[in-house]
Amino acid sequence: MPVRTQLGLHGRTAVTTAPDHLRLEGLNTHTAARPQHQTPARIQSTTPRHTGSRRSLDRFGFPCRQEMESITNVTEYEMLAKEKLPKMVYDYYASGAEDQWTLKENREAFSRILFRPRILIDVSHIDMATNILGFNISMPIMIAPSAMQKMAHPEGELATARAAASAGTIMTLSSWSTSSVEEVNSVGPGIRFFQLYVYKDRNIVRQLVKRAEMAGFKAIALTVDTPRLGRREADIKNRFTLPPHLVLKNFEDLHLGTMDKTNDSGLASYVAGQVDRTLSWKDVKWLQTITSLPILVKGVVTAEDTRLAIEYGAAGIIVSNHGARQLDYVPATISCLEEVVREAKGRLPVFLDGGVRRGTDVFKALALGASGVFIGRPVLFSLAVDGEAGVRKVLQMLRDELELTMALSGCTSLREITRAHVITDGDRIGRSRL
Repeated sequence: MPVRTQLGLHGRTAVTTAPDHLRLEGLNTHTAARPQHQTPARIQSTTPRHTGSRRSLDRFGFPCRQEMESITNVTEYEMLAKEKLPKMVYDYYASGAEDQWTLKENREAFSRILFRPRILIDVSHIDMATNILGFNISMPIMIAPSAMQKMAHPEGELATARAAASAGTIMTLSSWSTSSVEEVNSVGPGIRFFQLYVYKDRNIVRQLVKRAEMAGFKAIALTVDTPRLGRREADIKNRFTLPPHLVLKNFEDLHLGTMDKTNDSGLASYVAGQVDRTLSWKDVKWLQTITSLPILVKGVVTAEDTRLAIEYGAAGIIVSNHGARQLDYVPATISCLEEVVREAKGRLPVFLDGGVRRGTDVFKALALGASGVFIGRPVLFSLAVDGEAGVRKVLQMLRDELELTMALSGCTSLREITRAHVITDGDRIGRSRL
């Protein structure tokens, strides 16, 4: 039977096989077999939506304004998005690899880290501003790259870019976005990074990097944890396919040789076949020869790879397990963070993504040595529910929660958050042996 193509949340494709009754149709599915063109207000789907208790929806199928105002935490957006999105799209955003143990552990590991707050400290003024790679931002909470955001909302990455700029923070654009680097740049000023995969045809990489530079992007986030795509069983069962009205915009105008570029299915299949499984540390050096932008290595979880990232000239590390969508049963990113930070020894900044849903999570990551965190799914779910306003509210809620956590822990600035403010499983084990 033919081998089909599967898309990844952070813009990755790979080849996979499945039993006939679970075979992923992927991006080679004939256009005529796909659902009809969707209305601008909401993606239609032939797949039934999630059933269960229904919330108050307006005539366009969006939660009513009163319900929007009653949202008090980030997790509530996921529940609303689950009701609103087609099952295929929601599962694509929400699911992890195989047994999804790491997906759950990304969250649960945060709950095992406890606080050691200090008291009787003047916290009448709290400063959350920080500097990332020479750029001043309002808080250490940034937006991770997530692919195909127009599946969530008609404005997709453009709405996310505006929300990030309004919050004074950084947005990372997926190379597999449904808005191009030029379109994102057109929304106005903002500090933006560009997520990149390395392709067998290095000319594609050169073109993507050059366009990102020309569009004013400030750094490259090189994803390095996907030599092959993890097995996302929800996508296989749902026969996930890119909706026919959406396009991988960053690849539309590239010089792609003699391939037929008449439809996006052909384009995406071509790009899928171009992803280079031979990617190695020497390619990090090669990237430095084609761009002056700083390169963040995204997907490091060990001390050994931290040493290599430093040796090969990375400007920073993002501790990431690809949203638990690659290798299942790897530790949560928050559990890997301290090992990476200790090996880095301050020689380059270390960031974290994966599982952040509360301001308390942000504080814990900072206490364990992170220079900042990136959030992915909270952005997708809030975008799906309320567009730009939803993403703005998620960023504001996390900011408010971080500020409160700092105040209650006796910290008035980010530099005052230290390792002494938290207790981990390792600390408890060590004390039990004394």
